[in-house]
Amino acid sequence: MMPTTVQTRRSFLQSILSTGVAFTAAGCLHQKSRESDSARPPNFIIIFCDDLGYGDLACYGNTQIKTANLDKMASEGLKFTNFYACAALCTPSRVGLMTGRYQIRSGLTRVLFPKDTAGFPDSEISLASALKPLGYSTAIVGKWHLGCRPEHLPTRHGFDYYFGIPYSNDMTPTPLMRNEEVIEEPAHQPSLTTRYTEEATNFIKQNRNKPFFLYLAHNMPHVPLAVSDKLKGKSAGGLYGDVIEEIDWSVGQILATLKKYDLDEKTLVIFTSDNGPWLEKKKGAGSAGPLRNGKGTPFEGGIREPAIARWPGKIAPGRVTNHPAITVDLFPTFIKLGGGSAPTDRRIDGRDITPIFLNTGARPDENFFFYIDKTLRAHRSGPWKVILPAQAATRPTDPQPLLFNLDEDPSEKTNVAAKYPEIMQRLQQQIAVFQKSL
Repeated sequence: MMPTTVQTRRSFLQSILSTGVAFTAAGCLHQKSRESDSARPPNFIIIFCDDLGYGDLACYGNTQIKTANLDKMASEGLKFTNFYACAALCTPSRVGLMTGRYQIRSGLTRVLFPKDTAGFPDSEISLASALKPLGYSTAIVGKWHLGCRPEHLPTRHGFDYYFGIPYSNDMTPTPLMRNEEVIEEPAHQPSLTTRYTEEATNFIKQNRNKPFFLYLAHNMPHVPLAVSDKLKGKSAGGLYGDVIEEIDWSVGQILATLKKYDLDEKTLVIFTSDNGPWLEKKKGAGSAGPLRNGKGTPFEGGIREPAIARWPGKIAPGRVTNHPAITVDLFPTFIKLGGGSAPTDRRIDGRDITPIFLNTGARPDENFFFYIDKTLRAHRSGPWKVILPAQAATRPTDPQPLLFNLDEDPSEKTNVAAKYPEIMQRLQQQIAVFQKSL
């Protein structure tokens, strides 16, 4: 039975208190003294795109779209080649990021629309809620998409500040909100990326003297594509390229602000996306590069994402890692780096990936499970990935699972299930164990 809200908060509070950070006056003094010395925990920034493809950035092989700032971020930090969104669609992917748990556990397994009454459950603990007791200021700028009713807004789930559209930019009405107030309807989309960037840099400036968590969730490059005049028509990649190059400009502004306020070595910045490109939109969609298929599918093009991590002084520059990781990993990783402990009253699917950042090891395990709606569609274990038959059959008469060795075949062209029955059996056993945990 799901714990009540009171039980949930009490259990998590006890977990936080066990780390030595209290909510008393003495605890506040302890927090201030910690912030004033080198033991201050790092700031965290997640820059999250919408429908970005694995092949959309120059540092991931794109030859038409210029991404100088992201390329530099990769050269100054760590580029992942096997980083996953936990789902192939917007809402499920975002609830996994925020909770460290696969979306099947929270029940947000499909895309939410403005008319929906569902949203971020009170029984779940958001990353922002987990970081606030550790002394963090928290803000989300951009797309939330975890419920638009008052009780589901980010300001009710750990975020001190919100500025953005509460769901996808192709949904109507399209309100631009500040905290819980609509300030513009419909939102002027050509200026969105610029205004999001201004809000984000202002938050950094205002909170530069204490730990902060900033979640910058761009609505772009989800359709309808829109870009400011300063970059319109500039990219060889057409309008889509313009949009990506403006996101790249935004990344440059964020990193420049960190430098300006001497926060570079105090801030871990992660850039990634919620799912792969919406290929049905044709010219309005990005590219999965060498990967198969795109958004809404369990193939690599739907779930494997560009991901760059930068933390000068901690993450060595110019590294590329093939170690797999996933968005749910950021929840336990940030809490640990922030000086806390993840909740113990629930299953946390994410793992601490600090060893990958610091080049001291890999993720504790390399097992990943991918759902679309309420159905398990794919499972990766090490280099092996199985796609389950009802959703993945290449022909209506082919009921068999597909098996791929992603180290040898990242494009998922060759089904090797018949060649490796023992691998298939092992993966099916892992699936059975995982499903029992639900």
